[in-house]
Parts: sequence; structure tokens; C-alpha cells
Amino acid sequence: MSGEPFWRRKTLGQMTVPEWESLCDGCGLCCLVRFEDEATDEVIPTRVHCKLFDPDRCQCSNYAERHKYVPDCIKLTPHNIEALEWMPKSCAYRRLHEGRDLAEWHPLISGDPESVHRAGISVRGQTISEDALADPEDALDFAAWDLIIERGDD
Repeated sequence: MSGEPFWRRKTLGQMTVPEWESLCDGCGLCCLVRFEDEATDEVIPTRVHCKLFDPDRCQCSNYAERHKYVPDCIKLTPHNIEALEWMPKSCAYRRLHEGRDLAEWHPLISGDPESVHRAGISVRGQTISEDALADPEDALDFAAWDLIIERGDD
């Protein structure tokens, strides 16, 4: 067996469920409300998070049952990653799909789940809940174009 970590020796489709889940760095970027301009296909990111997102822990508060409460929550799989161009460029799933390695701040590299927050990659402390809005469209008032650029090292 190679001394290489699983993400360097396996494709996304070859990974076990625990390996796949461990790729999530806990940044919270995929839990933000986004809008798509149907005329241009442009994705507009916001600083508004899903009602199930815990902004302090930077993770879903009910991950196992999230589809019960948020039916349009997208389950990321090796089979749909290519179609999800809105995924942050810093996302481990996207990075590996594009043939890049994990970033130095990724918890699997650093050994520390807080490294993603210290590196300024996560949205911890930077968002508001969709439940705080009078109307879902109000999320557009919190557009966050800076969230679609690469965050951290390339």
C-alpha cells in the first residue's frame, strides 16, 4: 500500500463514504444562498446562510436530515461535482476534481479543523441566517462577489 494519502491515490468516485465526507473542510461556503440569473447563467453568491447552518461551528446543524427541512439542499457526489460550477474554487471536492491538491490550510493537511478558519477561508462570523430576512429575495442585498474567487493558496 502506498504511503500517499487517499485523496492522491483514489479518484473521487473510488473514495469510501467516510473518505468523501472527510474532504469537507468546514468552510461553510456551500451553505450560502445563491441566485442564478437565468438570462446569463451567472451565479450571485450572498452572505446569507441556510436556516440549518450553524455559523459558529460552520457546519449544518442537522446534516443527516437536512433534505427533510431543506428539500433543495444539493447532495454533492462524485457524479454531480462537474455540473456544480458554483462550488467555491477553494472547495476540496472541486480542487481534486480539477486535478489540484488540497490546500495547505485544509484540515486533512494541517491536522487541525480550525486551520480553515485561521486561514480566512471559512465564512465563520460573516453571514446572517435566511430566517432573518423578510423575503428570500432580500438575500440579494447581501451579494458577496468576493466569495467566488479563490480563497487561500492555489
